[in-house]
Order: sequence, then C-alpha cells, then structure tokens
Amino acid sequence: MKISLRRALWAGAVVALTVAAVPMTSAFGAGNVTTTFAAASDWGTGHEARVTITNGTDAALATWRIEFDLPAGTTIGSFWDADVTRTSNHYVAVKKSWAGAIAPGASFSWGYNGTGAYKAPLNCTVNGVSCGGGTTPTTPPTTRPPTTPPTTPPTTRPPTTPPTTPPTNPPPGGKKVVGYFAQWGVYARNYHVKNIVTSGSASKLTHIMYAFGNTTNGQCTIGDSYADYEKAYTAAESVDGVADTWDQPLRGSFNQLRKLKAAYPNIKVIWSFGGWTWSGGFTQAAQNPTAFANSCYNLVEDPRWADVFDGIDIDWEYPNACGLTCDASGPNAFKNVISALRTRFGSSALVTAAITADGSNGGKIDATDYAGAINNLNWLMPMTYDYFGAFNAQGPTAPHSPLTSYTGIPQAGFNSDAAIQKLKSKGIPASKLLLGVGFYGRGWTGVTQAAPGGSATGAAPGTYEAGIEDYKVLKNTCPATGTVAGTAYAKCGSNWWSYDTPSTINGKMSYANSQGLGGSFFWELSGDTSNGELITAVKNGLG
Repeated sequence: MKISLRRALWAGAVVALTVAAVPMTSAFGAGNVTTTFAAASDWGTGHEARVTITNGTDAALATWRIEFDLPAGTTIGSFWDADVTRTSNHYVAVKKSWAGAIAPGASFSWGYNGTGAYKAPLNCTVNGVSCGGGTTPTTPPTTRPPTTPPTTPPTTRPPTTPPTTPPTNPPPGGKKVVGYFAQWGVYARNYHVKNIVTSGSASKLTHIMYAFGNTTNGQCTIGDSYADYEKAYTAAESVDGVADTWDQPLRGSFNQLRKLKAAYPNIKVIWSFGGWTWSGGFTQAAQNPTAFANSCYNLVEDPRWADVFDGIDIDWEYPNACGLTCDASGPNAFKNVISALRTRFGSSALVTAAITADGSNGGKIDATDYAGAINNLNWLMPMTYDYFGAFNAQGPTAPHSPLTSYTGIPQAGFNSDAAIQKLKSKGIPASKLLLGVGFYGRGWTGVTQAAPGGSATGAAPGTYEAGIEDYKVLKNTCPATGTVAGTAYAKCGSNWWSYDTPSTINGKMSYANSQGLGGSFFWELSGDTSNGELITAVKNGLG
C-alpha cells in the first residue's frame, strides 16, 4: 500500500531500493547524555541529517557542545536550531541562545543539509567526553525517503495555500471513506495535513490512517520522529493558521492532526503500523502478542498525543506468507495478535487491519485465519491494487487494480472481486470489508501494444520511483484511452499506464454498494488532485 512498497502481491516481487533509500544512524554516548545522527533523507548528491541530544541523567542539561568530523566528500551547507562552526572537516555545534535546558529524559533536535551522500560523523564528543563512534543501520523506512533535497531547512519550507475556515458538518451517509496519510509526504511531496483541508478532502473523510509506525523487536515503535512530532510548522502551513513555537510539547503531523480533528470532529485518526518495509517485526510480535499489544498501547496512548489517535491499524505483509520477508508464524498468528490488541485497547478503540487481496486458490488469504480475527476488528481492508506492475519488467502489461477478472489476465484470482468473494466465503461480513483504491498508476515502457497484454522493456519513468506515478500527474501527461475490468489504462508513446479515474472509481463504488461493503479506503491522499477529484468520486459513489 505504499509507494514502492505499496504491495507487490507476487511473492518476492520487490522493487529494489537505491542505497540512498536506507538511512543510517550513528549513536554516540557521553555518560548518560547521548547524541544520535540520522539521515532524514539522502538523494545521493546531498542529504538532510537530524541530530538529537537526549538527556538520560536525572538533572536538567543546561548547555551542550557537540564536536565531530565529517568524512571526505561530506560538508555541511546549511543548518538550523543550533549554532555550527567549521574548521576544515571539524565541526562544533552548540545550543542556540533561545533554546532552554533539556529536562531529564527529554530530547532536543537540530538539523543540517549536507553535500554528498550521508556518511556517519567521526570522532564525536558531547560536552568534551569521547563518544566512541561506530554506525548502526536502522530498519529502512516504509518507503523511499525523499529523492530531492528540501529547498530550505525543514523549519522554513515554503508555505502552502492560505488558511481556510473549514466546515464542521460531518459527511452524510453511513459508509466509511478512509484515506491514508503518508508521513514521508511532508518532505519532497510537500503534502501536509493542511492539504487535506485545502483540497476539500477533510469534509469527505470519515477516517485517516496515519502511516506508518514501525515494528521493531516485536514492539510498536516510532517511524519518523521528525515528521511525526518534531517538525515546526509556520502559520501559513498550519491547519489553523497558528505557527508552532520551539518549546511547545508537540509539533509535526501529530499536532496538525490534532488541529484537523478540532475543526472536523467527525474525523477519526488511526495509527497504522507495519507496511511493506516495516512488517518484519510482526514475526517476533506473534511470539508474545500480549507484550506487543502493551507496547502498542503505550505508544499510541502516549500522553503527548493520546487525544490524536482513535485506534490502531495493523498492516502485516504478510502473516504466514511472504512479502519483503517471509513469515512462518502459522495461520493463527494474526488472529492472536489482533485478539491481544483488542484486549489491551478495549472495546471503544478502533482496531483495523489492511490485508492481502490475493484471491487465488491457496494464496495469501488462504494462508491466514482472517475470519478468526474478525470479531475483534472493526473492519478489514483488502489491498485491492498492485496486482500487476513493472516489478515484472517485461510485462505483460495489465491493470494493477482490476475490479474483476478478464480474458488474458496474467494471474487467476488477482482482482478485487476474487478477494472480496473469498473473504466473504470464509464468513467475514461484507459490512466489515472496505474496497481499496489506488490514487496512483503503475506503468511500463518499451510497449508497442495499446491493449493490455503487451510486452515491455522495463518500468515507465516516475516522479519518485520508476513504474509508479500519481493520478494528479497521469491525468494530464497520459490521459486514459481505454478501460478493462472496471479500471482505466493509457498508452502514451512507448509508455503504458493503468490507473483509476473518477469514472472508474464511480463504478467501483457501485460494486461496493451492491456487495454491501462497509465503504472504501485509498492509498494515499497526496496522489489526488489539489481539488480532490478522486476522493470526491469515492464519496459521491458511496452515497
């Protein structure tokens, strides 16, 4: 469901990440005061780094001074929230005069933009004490970090559109309209919570899925602290037109979601954990579901943002089957994890799951007892997209989100209706199933045949990743020329794309209504147009 990383339902069909896609973290300790360097983004010729000082002592840290060397080929070009001086490759960073003391157990972050690819600093000291050095790779993020550098430091990125006064009336109808907000969208995509308002999407949504939290060592953990709760927003960027201050207890997207909920009290926000890249930790979580559930509850209900979230979403790709890695926890693992989460979160919280949409015989749906978990879930979201794509570089070309089967489909059971019917046949109520829609297309290049089923030479160029492009781009650069199996496709030059349009979404929503489904969900908000064409089609189609 998630950019590269939105699902490849083919076992082992993994889109390769470049070296720049994997941030490296270097942790240095000075007694109980530690400093962590992390690549917030890395685009090869440059990078953005975040430096976090954590006070692990029992006394306030009134001042700090960090000294370090950068390896050859790496220099600091700009910085923020610290004063930095340089002598050759040696740097000294000290606390700004306006920054207060760091309380016991608290942290403070500053950042810089550097030239060249990110490299771990050397010879680091904190307040004159040797730090030790060394690098420790962290788990890669759920999707590729930004592939272009920020135009300005994070605290001063250009504003979006002026604040608006949103309506507060809840959307009519009882169907769920659920949209994913990708945390990394605040970087190169420049998509923020405020864009949900200015696009008109907020008045149509019933639920927002915040993607993603990580799963590390069998526990729920933070995915990107800077995007989640550290990034400072200007007045023009903020949902309510009020700028963040350096000392407020919560910033970032979490605080913006809090402001959004204040303006739109009908919207519920659910924190989603896992995804294509961060599902590996679920295998360990399944060994002790109670401990996993406790860790998730403690994170989601952290006093700093407990009011922001209304529940938890599990995006395990895939239990007892293969995604980026293979899991062999058994058919009961998912059911056991969900049961533990429901017990810990209680009956009033929302507990949901995004699951495979592999409707083939003996496929991923058959590998797990999803029906056994349904009584503890508010709903299930079979990810009915990414069935086909340029992860099979030579084709055949095929729509990545077919609603139904069609003559020549490359794989039986790889369509939305097959997944819905299989889940219903296992005893899952239709009202607890949502139909998935992708707000993006998948494409090939080197294609000569306009109709589906043609050969290709590789992935079509994309803004952020080859083979994938947002609807808001494709509607102009490669307008749909045909439909097949309830979705659209287009051939432009030698490129062939498949994607959903307002018209095909309307047809899919008619299908959802005819099947008695509980509504629809989509991946993800930033792929839509600035005036929310696709979400409007979802909402209007559901009625």
